[in-house]
Parts: sequence; C-alpha cells; structure tokens
Amino acid sequence: MMVVDTVSASTSFIAHHLFDQRSKVLGCRPLGTRFAGRRLVARLTRQLSPARRLADWPVRALAIGVTKEASPPRREFRGIPGDGDDDMGDVGAATNPAPSWPPRNRADDPNLHNPLLRLERMGCGWLGVIFEWEGVIVEDDTELEKQAWLTLAQEEGKSPPLAFLLKRIEGMKTEHAISEVLCWSRDPSELRRLASRKDEIHCNLRGGAFYQMRDGSREFMSTLANYKIPLAVASTRPRKVIEEAIEAVGVRSFFEAVVAAEDVYRGKPDPEMFLYAAQLLSFIPERCIVFGNSNSAVEAAHDARMKCVAVASKHPVYELNAADLVVKQLDELSVVDLKNLADIDSPEFDMEPEPEMEEEEDAPPSTAVGVDDLFL
Repeated sequence: MMVVDTVSASTSFIAHHLFDQRSKVLGCRPLGTRFAGRRLVARLTRQLSPARRLADWPVRALAIGVTKEASPPRREFRGIPGDGDDDMGDVGAATNPAPSWPPRNRADDPNLHNPLLRLERMGCGWLGVIFEWEGVIVEDDTELEKQAWLTLAQEEGKSPPLAFLLKRIEGMKTEHAISEVLCWSRDPSELRRLASRKDEIHCNLRGGAFYQMRDGSREFMSTLANYKIPLAVASTRPRKVIEEAIEAVGVRSFFEAVVAAEDVYRGKPDPEMFLYAAQLLSFIPERCIVFGNSNSAVEAAHDARMKCVAVASKHPVYELNAADLVVKQLDELSVVDLKNLADIDSPEFDMEPEPEMEEEEDAPPSTAVGVDDLFL
C-alpha cells in the first residue's frame, strides 16, 4: 500500500512539473491563474488517477495556448501618418508602419507659417549655389600651381611630380595629395609642414598680384543676389588666403558662407566640402547647385546628390560631359536655367519606378509523349 502511494505521488509531481514547463513555453501563466479570455482553471487534484491526469494534460495545454490573455493592442495615429509623430504601439507596428500618401516633402518646413514661402520651397525656386573659387569666379593660373609643386619637390629632394600626377591632385587638400598621391610622407606633423611650405611657396610666386575676376562672374552673382539665392564658396586653399582674395576682389557681400581647407578633413573628389557648405546655408544637398571647373568637382557634387555646372576655364568642354551643364563663363546662364536644372530629375521627388511586366514569350509546343502508366 505504501508503494502504491509513493508511485502515485511521484506521478503527480512529474505531471505537475511537466504542466508548468509546458505553460512557460507557450507563454501562459502558472497553474491556478485566471485568464482574461475564456476562464480556465487548471488544477491537479488528488481525486484523479495518475493515468487520467496524464491523459488530460495535452488537452489542457492546447486550450491554454489557444486562449489569449488580452486582445492585441491597436495602433493609434496622432497627426499625419508617417510623419514620425504617430504612436508605435508595439514592435510589430514599428517594423511595419502604415503607408502614407502623399509622401512628405523634405523641403517643406511645417514651422514656416507663410504659405507663399512654403510653396516656393516646395517648388524649384528654392535653391542654393556653391561656387569654387579659382577657375570659376577668378582666373586660375595652372602654371603657378605646377611651379609651386616643382619648387617644393626640389627643396625636399624629391622627384618632380609627373604631369598626370599633377592633374590627379587638382582640387585635393595639400596634405592628402602629398600622402596619398605623391607618397612623400605619412607622418602627420611632416604633412602639415610640407603643406604649409607649399602654400607659402604659392603665395611667394604670386607676389603682390591680385586675383582677376573672370568675365561675367560679378554680373551673375549680382543676379543671384537680386533673386535672394544664397551663395557659398568652397575651396581647398587655407582660410587666410581665400579670405584675403575675397576681400581683394570686393565680393565678400555676396557670400553667406566660406568653406576653406581647415573646415574639412578631405578635399575633392570627396563630397565633404560641398556637404558642409550646404549645411552652412541651411539647405539640403538636393537643393544645391555646384559650380566647378574639373571632373573631380563634378564627381564630388554628384556623390553629394547635388547638380553640377562645369565651367570650362582650363579644360575643354568635351572633357566635362559628366556635368549637368557646361558653360565657358557664368553670364551664359540665367536664373531660369538654374530653376530648370533643379526641377529635372530631382532626387527629392524620385519615386521608385513600377516594375515593368515582362511579356511572356509563347512557349514552344511540347514534344513530350504522354504515356499511360496504368497497368491492369
């Protein structure tokens, strides 16, 4: 009799333990818990035999798994769907947000209460212009730059850079040109010394000569200023040099921002210089147009998702075909040209094209012979 009671107690303990483990796996509450759905009371009583308790266990576990403790939370939107202000009720709602239409225009500022200004910003009239300095606004003396590099190489006892290397380092920061293209040094302090010496040689070779404005540059900037289009200058020259040059030609009032070599880590063809200029103008990159005079400027502008107008000052026109527009001088353009350029294929309004349905080609007639495999 004692042996039977021991077996019954052991079976009861095992069934009770298995039921608790099954409840934990199914995400249910422990035994004897009241549910929000259909009320189920799961208790193991001593009046039932061990065999019957084990037989009832799968039925009870299945019922507990089907019963829901609470209804799934509903997602409540606050404001416009998709604007980031809606309430994400659970993880599923956050990973699968409800689609909103029309999509929000990033150029539109909800805090701007003037409807006319908001309409202008949502059109192609809201844009900023970023100029390179040499070769775009003022004349660029390529022979002077070449002579500065050759003089530095002679002073340091280095091999004079070849013509294709000099063409490759156009627009790059002096430190990166020395370390990555010319491979003269990798030491940061040595790079700063060589870059400072090269800029000093360039200023000494120029002497007291002032920069000469290119034909049509001043008139074009005056036109943009009349239309209240903000302008910026981006150059890899030191700030002291570029500020003195801007003051010398008397165009400081046109520019709202100046980006120099000290402001960025890398120069062209890296887009960092143009992106920082757009940030100073408080414009998104898609709303900016870059004016450059080399393929490295075109590459940097396109990498920043900006349109680029190439000025053929030192390169022939056919070498600058990658640009969106190519001109020989700035007065060939008008504000209408810039608005048309900003309106065509703007990435801001790009929608993913609908996939085209491929026409199914007529399948050739089958040559297979049907065989009846039914044998009696």
